[in-house]
Amino acid sequence: MLSYICLIWVLLVLFTGSTESESVVMGEVGQDVTVPCHYHVQNRHGITSMCWGRDRCPSSKCSRPIIWTDGWRVTEQHSSRYQLKGDLQRGDVSLTIESAREADSGIYCCRVELPGWFNDQVINYKVVVKKARISTASPHTYTSEQTSAPGSTTESSFTVTRTWPPVSASEAPQTASTPCSGPSDCLDVTANLQNTSVSLPSQQHPEPGLYIGIGSCAALLLILILALFLT
Repeated sequence: MLSYICLIWVLLVLFTGSTESESVVMGEVGQDVTVPCHYHVQNRHGITSMCWGRDRCPSSKCSRPIIWTDGWRVTEQHSSRYQLKGDLQRGDVSLTIESAREADSGIYCCRVELPGWFNDQVINYKVVVKKARISTASPHTYTSEQTSAPGSTTESSFTVTRTWPPVSASEAPQTASTPCSGPSDCLDVTANLQNTSVSLPSQQHPEPGLYIGIGSCAALLLILILALFLT
């Protein structure tokens, strides 16, 4: 009867294996993906070997192994992209997949070989590596209005006002603000400009009567001086 119970227990262990758990690890293409795995180390004698595989953990060892360690260092490595960057002697055997690809997606097995029959620590992980999301939203258009705060001056609102001396309508030169609509309009504008250029210099010379008065006074003064010499 005892042997029968032992046989049933062995069969159950062989078919079910050690207690397993499964977690999901997400990653992006081109980024490093870390799959965690730890075991408890009490002393140097507790350091043990382990393996990582690309399939569910079987009853022993690892299916499709990608990396092996004797507990102190990595002994086998399927690719340089698979790294154990944790402290192995402290039980940190997390797997780092460098520059992950979509092909790296799948089931990963972490098996820590503990002493005793069917006593291994087994963890299955589902790794999902996807492409980075690219935003498809249309670009936003921002429209800003420049407003001048009190005491400040901006290029758009700055206005320079120049004050010229007052000029009478007769002295102000007439210019055409718009292109000539016909030959007669252009002739009128030219005539006005010529009249203005001729009349302006005439106002700068003294009148002829002023010269005549000055000459008469000088002549009278000269006659009086001669009369005084003669007498």
